[in-house]
Amino acid sequence: MHWSSEDEHLEFKEAKQRFDFERLVKYCCALANEGGGRMILGITNKRPRRVVGTLAFSNLQRTKSGLIERLHLRIDAEEIRHPDGRVLIFHVPSRPLGTPLQYKGAYWMRRGEDLVPMLPDMLRRIFNETGPDFSHEICPYSSIEDLDPDAITEFRKRWVIKSGNRDLEKISDEQLLCDVELISNAGISYAALILMGRKKSLARLLPNAEVIFEYRSRDASIDSQQRVEFREGFFLFHDRLWELINLRNDIQHFRDGLFLLDIPTFNEEVVREAILNAACHRDYRHQGSVFIRQYPKRIVIESPGGFPEGISEENLLYRQHPRNRIIAEALAKAGLVERAGQGFDKIYTACCRESKPLPDFTGTDNYWVFLTLNGAIQDQEFLRFLEKIGDETQKSFTVEDFLTLHYLRQEMKLPENLTLRLQHLLNCGVIEKTGRGRGTRHILSKRFYILMKKRGDYTTRRGLDRETNKELIIKHLKHFHKGTLAEFKQVLPSLTRHQIYGLLRELKKEGRVRLTGKTRGGHWELL
Repeated sequence: MHWSSEDEHLEFKEAKQRFDFERLVKYCCALANEGGGRMILGITNKRPRRVVGTLAFSNLQRTKSGLIERLHLRIDAEEIRHPDGRVLIFHVPSRPLGTPLQYKGAYWMRRGEDLVPMLPDMLRRIFNETGPDFSHEICPYSSIEDLDPDAITEFRKRWVIKSGNRDLEKISDEQLLCDVELISNAGISYAALILMGRKKSLARLLPNAEVIFEYRSRDASIDSQQRVEFREGFFLFHDRLWELINLRNDIQHFRDGLFLLDIPTFNEEVVREAILNAACHRDYRHQGSVFIRQYPKRIVIESPGGFPEGISEENLLYRQHPRNRIIAEALAKAGLVERAGQGFDKIYTACCRESKPLPDFTGTDNYWVFLTLNGAIQDQEFLRFLEKIGDETQKSFTVEDFLTLHYLRQEMKLPENLTLRLQHLLNCGVIEKTGRGRGTRHILSKRFYILMKKRGDYTTRRGLDRETNKELIIKHLKHFHKGTLAEFKQVLPSLTRHQIYGLLRELKKEGRVRLTGKTRGGHWELL
């Protein structure tokens, strides 16, 4: 096994018996701040490197959960069983663009063998990566009178509940808003107006900070059956917006044995997360408004400004870049969003668990983000399977696990980043591996097909066992005295040419067949 030299992206530690968890958190924080990398335990940190094995962190899932809880960063971990001992590898992604990570009051970095707080000039470079935060800028000609007291009260109440800090009930409105950088001695920020502004004040100072809701009973409808415009602080209308959507939220029924289960067309958590993303990440310098268009089976959210820099449909589950950092932080303190995440992990997980189509970004360009949430259940059988797996099993699933099951069920090619989750799903017994070498495939487990009363489909998908396949080749040769690779492909249509050739090599080694000729006219025959 070859290991690269230790550099800014790798950190080796022997950790033969144990490794302090708090120190692990700091190292992961430092690696993330330095662009991401790997923390490797069980290998000497001095060259020449040797595998010495480690007994640290026997419950790897709990360790991973603890890291995510403390850093709000998706850190993966894997265990390698090397002949010289157990090796642990923690895969640490890069911090969000423009946002250094901190832990225990410090932005950590590495300096030689030590962990030290980041230098001011390094922090300044990171903060400048994304350019100025428009929502943090001071709005000219505004005052505290432009903020709605009811919105401030709503924010205060939510922050108290989220933090458990009852002292927040005693401080003044001005101090409360100063503590979250919504206002300062220089004046009122645009973020304060967007979250708490009065109707008249927003109309005068930032008229494009509005959300427009429309309902259409048919896709072809030109005119909406209902239209409501919200031009006021977000804390004043976000609950009302969900109530409007929920008025026409049909319940879908599916039967599981004797039981009739109900699933709403629009999952509340999914819809709220999508709306919060529009509030956090739209470009408020763009003169357009956020549109939320509801149809009987889908919701389309149009948000001005395109994806933030460095974010795309392919990486939005793994990278974060809040376009409006102050808004995101205020909503996080109110318990509405996670500051380090965009909420799309919750959206994707809910779509997979309810067997609904994944979020669709068709139409998105540099100026607008189009997000379509389809509410129709695609596959009731798969939904029943997830119900039967049990809550305890599903609690150990990440969003990547649910996406992996989704791809396997749809028989779609698995993205490379999801292949890391296959072993965990195998250990949980929800998928199986069939074939070997290049012919290895993963399918849903036998209990899925038993539950669906489709035992025949299971046999077809898993394929015949190796010995049965070999006997089919022999049977073909007995009937026709000789056979070509093309003929064997007809006999075994589910196998690749490479897999069939592997069976023929085994039969040749067993002394049962031989190859005559080496050109395209060559054929196999019985000995």
